[in-house]
Amino acid sequence: MKLRNQLFLAICLFLLVAFSGSFFVSLESSREQTLGQLRSHAQDAATALGLSLTAQINDPAMMELMVSSIFDSGYFSSIRIIDVKDQQVLVERRATGRIDGVPTWFVSLVNLRHEGGDALVMRGWEQAARVEVLSNPQFALAKLWDSTLGSLLWLLVCGLLSAVFGGWLLRRQFRPLDTLVKQAEAISKREFLSLPKLPRTPELKRVVLAMNQMVEKLKALFAEEVERSEKLRNDAYQDSLTGLANRRLLDEQLADHLLVDEQNCEGHLLMLQINDLAGLNQRLGGQRTDALISAVGELLKRLTQLPERRTWLAARNRGGEFSLLTPGLDAEDAARLAAEISATLENLRQTGASDCMPVAHLGVVAYHPGEPVSDVLLRLDHALTQARQRPEQPWLLLSQNEAAPNQHQHDWHNWIDDALTQGKLLLYFQPVVQCADTSQVLHHKVLARLLDPQGEAIAAAHFLPWIERLGWSARFDLAMLEATLEYLAANRWPLALSVSGSTLRDKAQLQLILETLESLPELAPLLTLEIDERQLPPADELQRLSHSLLKTGYRIGLQHFGGSFSQIGNLTQLGLAYLKIDGAYIRRIDELRDKRLFIEAIFRATNSIDLPLIAEMVESQGELDTIKELGVFGLMGRLIGPPEPM
Repeated sequence: MKLRNQLFLAICLFLLVAFSGSFFVSLESSREQTLGQLRSHAQDAATALGLSLTAQINDPAMMELMVSSIFDSGYFSSIRIIDVKDQQVLVERRATGRIDGVPTWFVSLVNLRHEGGDALVMRGWEQAARVEVLSNPQFALAKLWDSTLGSLLWLLVCGLLSAVFGGWLLRRQFRPLDTLVKQAEAISKREFLSLPKLPRTPELKRVVLAMNQMVEKLKALFAEEVERSEKLRNDAYQDSLTGLANRRLLDEQLADHLLVDEQNCEGHLLMLQINDLAGLNQRLGGQRTDALISAVGELLKRLTQLPERRTWLAARNRGGEFSLLTPGLDAEDAARLAAEISATLENLRQTGASDCMPVAHLGVVAYHPGEPVSDVLLRLDHALTQARQRPEQPWLLLSQNEAAPNQHQHDWHNWIDDALTQGKLLLYFQPVVQCADTSQVLHHKVLARLLDPQGEAIAAAHFLPWIERLGWSARFDLAMLEATLEYLAANRWPLALSVSGSTLRDKAQLQLILETLESLPELAPLLTLEIDERQLPPADELQRLSHSLLKTGYRIGLQHFGGSFSQIGNLTQLGLAYLKIDGAYIRRIDELRDKRLFIEAIFRATNSIDLPLIAEMVESQGELDTIKELGVFGLMGRLIGPPEPM
């Protein structure tokens, strides 16, 4: 029972006891007083009547008249005149015993007796008759009943006012407790909330202060883990001068994109090299040369900060050599990008920085999942060498898809539109299992296939870049969501479905997805929506989005995590179901100690807020064994099982 209800019940019981005690004490006192008054009243009436009848004792008519006169003017139950000699009743008047307006149970409870008085009627010196008078208690009972009703009404009013005031006061006093409950629930949801307003009640104030100290301590510990993990990542994968990725991370990401996988698609790799860096260092000095390198790094960093380019990776290989990995970029856009970078560098040189910003050469090559890394890098070196030999154009693109790009795009547009319109969508499922027991399936990741005009199932890696170029990401996500929900309605097991960053930025399409989810609340425990870490919106917008999704009852997960580990402080307020670590940080973790240290740091940070970790793209037994040793909760990859139709 709620404490508020207990208080109301206690008030009612207290008022009942108070009323009962007050009633019985008052009743006993009133009864004794009333009995005395009735006795005195009867005796006075008997004495007065006895004296009055002395002169009329021999006149029966006058005696009856005088008895009737006194009986009608007073509260009497009976008046009798009895002859002393033969005890014969000479005159008698008697009233009915019924009491109007007073319940019988109250009369029985009060038990107010009739009180009497008597007097002698004299004939000279001789006793002639005796007058007996009984007072009637009905009027006293009526007054006592009215008094009891008044007391009861007053106590009820007091009780009602006490309950209302007590409930308000209790709610006001317990408001900090409600906030403490929310604070504790927030901690369980991996959020850290401090209460800025302290209650005035000393006992509650101490509790709130203790909770705030605990929350701040947890927040500090978590921040330390995040800072330590971010430092490990920066030391291993970041260039200290430009803040870009280093060559090591570039090689791992390139190898990751060259794997034949559901989410990997073809793209382009760009290499930029500043001319005569050693000579610049001698002529301009190390400080100005570093400023030049930093300026080029800022240029590449700006190119990757657009929402649709979050999957791109800019890196500094060494010295004045930079790379830009652009998955999903076609040949026409790659050529346009290379021209844009070259023109920007040329404009900087022509605006007065010719002594510190020499012309850089660029080489661009296409890559395809399944080809060796060495082949891609060899073509890239060849493209950069040819670019140095072309003074009229400091960049060169070597692509295998230069022929008829417009016609190619037209074909993709037609058949993708036809596939989405006619529902030519197939669902494939890849298992996600527990590390401790790989036979225990946590959920299945939902992947897509589209049927082309020949009826062949095309993997997502091939058509997703075209869907993004055509601006149909939200349309595709909605089709996938509807197909997944329809599948869940018939097959009840946990699934996870990715939602693209383009959909999250489209308010109209996002609202449509929220309405679709709200219409099927019974499927909420079975579906988790996954957001790509590389496509996250700004922190405020992301928090509003997560709260909107959580209100529907569906859970949220984060995939491809690791590139922006510093954001984990903001992620604690999103109520995430889990984090999926990017496969680039898992590959060869059994051989590379720094990767192991980085995953250990992530595990410590997330374990302190009870956030499960799931490793992506586990491909070898050594990787699996290492992940188990680290305590990672779950894993997925071709070692566990490839995507298959159910």
